[in-house]
Amino acid sequence: MNGTVALDVQSVSKRYAAVQAVKDLSFTVRGGEIFGLLGPNGAGKTTTIRMSLDIIKPTSGEISVLGGPMTEGKKSRIGYLPEERGLYDDMTLLDTLLFLGQLKGLSSQTARKRAESYLREVKLWDARDRKIEALSQGMNQKAQFVAGTMHEPDLLIIDEPFSGLDPVNTRIIKDLLLRMRDEGTAIIMSTHQMHRVEGMCERILLIDHGQRVL
Repeated sequence: MNGTVALDVQSVSKRYAAVQAVKDLSFTVRGGEIFGLLGPNGAGKTTTIRMSLDIIKPTSGEISVLGGPMTEGKKSRIGYLPEERGLYDDMTLLDTLLFLGQLKGLSSQTARKRAESYLREVKLWDARDRKIEALSQGMNQKAQFVAGTMHEPDLLIIDEPFSGLDPVNTRIIKDLLLRMRDEGTAIIMSTHQMHRVEGMCERILLIDHGQRVL
């Protein structure tokens, strides 16, 4: 997907009653790039992401995802890791990944193969039979990342990807994101921490009060 337009947002606005959450926002994200969506809390980042994923509808403007309107088929080509993440606490880590992988269209055999590969890469293979509720915060963060990316999406949207991670685990996730970029995935990294994106993003969009600042 290198160079192909993965997300095209044109003159999009969203109003909730008296609140203008997003105002006339435009940007394009291409395959093979990490695009930084920056802004303080409440700037409109999450609203923009939810409109892009067709979770909520814009008041005005047009959004094209992977070449056109969102469809059920395209959802299996997208990975989304919101800041408020959540897995099934009473399931084991491996069973959770197998379940979620098959929901994204993977065969049981492919899901098992990828789950093992990714868990070994993020140093969680030895924890595969632990219940989610028994994982530490850092382990849970890595598990969430695997759950959101093991179907190898064409478009990945990730909110505060390094929240709660120590330097070692931050490096593991960063390396995986860079590899996905090199393989052609379009990655949107939403954060309010400028230093997190300076070394990774080809381009950034800074928004405040729902509008483009730069």
